[in-house]
Amino acid sequence: MEVVIRQHEQQCGVTAADIVADAVLSGATTLGLATGSSPLSVYRALIRRHRQGGLSFAAAQAFLLDEYVGLPPSHPQSYAHVIRAEFTDHVDIDSERVHSPNGVADDIFVAAREYDALIADVGPVDVQLLGIGGNGHIGFNEPGSSLGSRTRVKTLTEQTRHDNARFFSGVDEVPRHVITQGLGTICDARHLVLIATGSHKAEAVAAAVEGPLTASCPASVLQLHPHVTVVVDDAAAAHLKNADFYRYALKYKPAQQKY
Repeated sequence: MEVVIRQHEQQCGVTAADIVADAVLSGATTLGLATGSSPLSVYRALIRRHRQGGLSFAAAQAFLLDEYVGLPPSHPQSYAHVIRAEFTDHVDIDSERVHSPNGVADDIFVAAREYDALIADVGPVDVQLLGIGGNGHIGFNEPGSSLGSRTRVKTLTEQTRHDNARFFSGVDEVPRHVITQGLGTICDARHLVLIATGSHKAEAVAAAVEGPLTASCPASVLQLHPHVTVVVDDAAAAHLKNADFYRYALKYKPAQQKY
């Protein structure tokens, strides 16, 4: 696991965007996209590179991590809508090649299995962007999730619903259920890139990177993956015991992966 510590959020976004852009330029065609506040700086940096530097996503397709159950793609807080508003509508990726779970399917359990099968059939995902929740969740794999889980329907914890209430008119408007890629599905990706900023993420980051491998911190499953980059700002790195080592190790840039 490579841990990259930057001073502030914008630098984190540029660093993660470097990874995605390098992957695309090296032949990556399947991207895993996350929503929420954590990856916004990444998307802004990628949009700038597309507009100013000609970075093209025309050959790419993308898979979203998760979706709220009961919100149609037209709903402003559905992740299918958010990812288009924040990123894909601003670059040259084909909108038909931006895939998300169907949260309004007649049978959401079947929809979850079909989405997992689609990722397996088309994938693997070359680069998967991730955020992390204050309780250590990635995607919507809440504490207690199986480390080998596949895409499925999950019930959100009250902490997660309250954390996401800022995007809605109140916590009562936040759906209680989601379809999310499982931890096993996420770990099928070739390169996982987790971005976290702010002191409120510091405990979760430390547990994921340096704590024990445990379902109590779902993000700790990243410790098992062969290619993980964790990009954090100084505030989110505050509880890392080995922060000085990570800063020193960054001097040695790993070889660029080919896709």
